[in-house]
Amino acid sequence: MSSTTGEDTLTHRQILTILGGLMMAMFLAALDQTIVSTAMRTIADDLGGFSIQAWATTAFLITSTIATPLYGKLSDIYGRKPFILFAIGIFILGSVLCGIAGSIYQLAAYRAVQGIGAGGLFSLAFAIIGDIVPPRERAKYQGYFLAVFGTSSVLGPVLGGFFAGTDEILGVTGWRWIFYINVPIALAAFLVVMRVLHIPHRRQDHRIDWPGAVALIVCLVPLLTVAEQGREWGWGSGRSVLCFAIGAVGLALFLVAEWSYKDEALLPLRLFRGRTFSVASTGSFILGMAMFGGLLTLPLYLQIVKGATPTEAGLMLLPLVLGIMSGSIISGQVIARTGKYRKFPIIGSLLMVAALALFSRIGADTPLWQTMLVMALMGLGLGGNMQPVITAAQNAANPREIGVATSTVTFFRSMGGTLGAAVFLSVLFSLLPDKIKSAFTAAQTTPEFQAAARAHPDQLEAIRQTGTAGSASAFNDTSFVNRLADALSHPFKVGFSDAMSVVFMVAAGIMVVGFIVILFLPEIPLRSQSAAQQRAAEDAASAAAGGPSPAAADASSAASTSALSGNGRPAAAWDANGSSRTTNVRASSTGAHAADGVADPHPDHAPHHAAGAHEADGESTRTEVQPRHAR
Repeated sequence: MSSTTGEDTLTHRQILTILGGLMMAMFLAALDQTIVSTAMRTIADDLGGFSIQAWATTAFLITSTIATPLYGKLSDIYGRKPFILFAIGIFILGSVLCGIAGSIYQLAAYRAVQGIGAGGLFSLAFAIIGDIVPPRERAKYQGYFLAVFGTSSVLGPVLGGFFAGTDEILGVTGWRWIFYINVPIALAAFLVVMRVLHIPHRRQDHRIDWPGAVALIVCLVPLLTVAEQGREWGWGSGRSVLCFAIGAVGLALFLVAEWSYKDEALLPLRLFRGRTFSVASTGSFILGMAMFGGLLTLPLYLQIVKGATPTEAGLMLLPLVLGIMSGSIISGQVIARTGKYRKFPIIGSLLMVAALALFSRIGADTPLWQTMLVMALMGLGLGGNMQPVITAAQNAANPREIGVATSTVTFFRSMGGTLGAAVFLSVLFSLLPDKIKSAFTAAQTTPEFQAAARAHPDQLEAIRQTGTAGSASAFNDTSFVNRLADALSHPFKVGFSDAMSVVFMVAAGIMVVGFIVILFLPEIPLRSQSAAQQRAAEDAASAAAGGPSPAAADASSAASTSALSGNGRPAAAWDANGSSRTTNVRASSTGAHAADGVADPHPDHAPHHAAGAHEADGESTRTEVQPRHAR
């Protein structure tokens, strides 16, 4: 398989080389989300900032989330390569700074720098694949990225636990290697991308939506902050209410800015008129909630209830990773052969609903192998859901807006994950006191508990004095559970399992909503050309017709085509989903238009390509644009 970009031809081997560099970069971003969490307590103790350690995580989350849509829009305008190199470079700088941090405040600031780089690594990696690989082949390549994502989810806790548990490595404090290990891998990724990534790009001179970017920051910073800190502050506290109010004002300003900037907006509102894009974004948001929110409790269950160390808990999650890899590879191969993608998100959503419901049935005494089987089922659902949805959004998008489409879906998934984590952890810790208290009340009548109480009166007295039998604060430091006799610790484990069951049941309910949303995802034939090929074909069609280039025609034709085009481009006017409707001057489509009733801006032009009948949501089943031959 080869992919043509302009005059260049990318062979399968060249694509794999580019993929190697992109996967290294994405591996670092995904790894950094999990490797720090298991070591944060050690890091905070060493830097003397245990009480404010959460800000190191919050800072990374805020900057990476905000940067994601910015990378997508700017790379559509100026090209992918400079921004993926910038993202890797900033990530390297942030990693080095984190490694030399001397206080928790410095670490939080440097993690924010890291997040600026990480926000571009995810979205730009998928966007570049959209540039060089046709949608029909794209699914199997994107499966590699999901395999990297899953692998990093397992390796993160393992490596984090290893480095945090090591005093020194080569004379450097062990936990600092969590950040230093990024540097050689990121440098290799930087060199690979710099040398082999060559995607022809025609610069599009547009206004940059800086008001929208500022408004997005005003909206997201307080909302992400309260999502991370609200459980500690209290959701109804003055600080939380203030954050909600500022976020609401920022959201209103953002919508005004996006409406004002039309097709030049950071996130064009026009995109959401298309069914594919709106379903993909909404589905990704719900998937993020169920995935990140629900799975956040699994490592806690393995460590608290099963007594695993962070390293062991990471290894125990291996079935989940194998499930993600299997699901993504199988779906990718089948999509490449059949060109059909819709069934995989539907099946994947059903599997996730089933897995979350089964997780809610897991108790303190459930055998570990049964839990691992459910993990594998969950992984299959995730693997079959994540990459086909991105493929659908990219396939429906204007080829000149691949970056915006990809980053927006990624952005919504990240936001869903953040909200899910905040909601589910709040549910978990609000339920823990009553669940633990009920478990202790029930256990006190059993012979096993009474015998353990007589044998270890000091432990029982310590439990009563601290009040941990009825307080979620017992889990500020879970190590005490492992020091108790089995019969005395069992009520803690039962209470945690019971609270966790409620969390998973709520997650299953949310995923049911996600399943219903995914049912509305349309099936659009996958194109056999990459985005770069399509852009080259449009440029060639424009040149053959003797009309202005897409870039030159932008300014003069934006007004007449803004209702259709991704960015006012007459070379191929695009509907609300980004699907091609009309083509360049003297190269218009003759197909029936969508139900939105927008007229062809060039009805008198000669036919250019056979366009299929448009669906009710405005998406075309047309084939790729081909240059018009001179008559």
